[in-house]
Amino acid sequence: MARTESAGVRRLLIGVALSYLILFIFLPLFIVFATALQKGIAVYFNSLVDADTVSAIKLTVLTAAIAVPLNLVFGVAASWAIAKFDFRGKDFLLTLIDIPLSVSPVISGLIFVLLFGLQGALGPWLRDHGWRIIFAPPAIIIVTIFVTFPMVARELIPVMKAQGNDEEEAAVTLGAGGWKTFWYVTLPNIKWGLLYGVILCNARAMGEFGAVSVVSGHITGSTNTLPLQIEILYNDYNFTAAFAAASLLALLALFTLGLKSLVEYRFRAELKAVQKRGVH
Repeated sequence: MARTESAGVRRLLIGVALSYLILFIFLPLFIVFATALQKGIAVYFNSLVDADTVSAIKLTVLTAAIAVPLNLVFGVAASWAIAKFDFRGKDFLLTLIDIPLSVSPVISGLIFVLLFGLQGALGPWLRDHGWRIIFAPPAIIIVTIFVTFPMVARELIPVMKAQGNDEEEAAVTLGAGGWKTFWYVTLPNIKWGLLYGVILCNARAMGEFGAVSVVSGHITGSTNTLPLQIEILYNDYNFTAAFAAASLLALLALFTLGLKSLVEYRFRAELKAVQKRGVH
């Protein structure tokens, strides 16, 4: 493909792109780590082992540990149904999967408050049976599952569509059962797409703020996840502790970016291989 742009135009475009990256990515990251470490490494680590911050980290990890496996199971099941079968309501199911991506996280949290809150549709019944959902960890886990459940499915659907049904049909013809077919035929073909979706799902689960903020109640040491704890520390003018906690999310983002790039490379190679097999 011939390039018609002059060298000056190319340099200008590259300069604009680099300036954008420096201004909106590298400079904020530098400020986060510089502020977190400005009082020394000892203060930095003392901020991270604060009881409330540790509690927020534990709740964040617990939430992701529950939400991600559940969304993995849902994503595999939904993508399998959509990619491998034709049925009435297929387009409607695709639309439902996309809802969390099109609805504001704050609205998502409010929906569950209206459903599980004391004045909500199920609130009185939950209260009478001693169940507390809103302003407690269960609500945080529920809204996190809601806002992240499209991540795995949206990555697997195109992979499974490209894969087709030929290999599964051949395995069944040779006597393999459903589980054996999935484990030895389908899973190896979708493993990179699956891992890619899990990485995105985990990053969103740990970094979610809007929906969690609505349902958590901001109870220090109890219902604050790490993003909420950062907000509280910052509002209390404890900037070193706030940026120390923020550096953990920044490190998670950098690690996720690196892992995502690696998996994306393997994922594209796998997808091309599947498409090539489909052509032949």
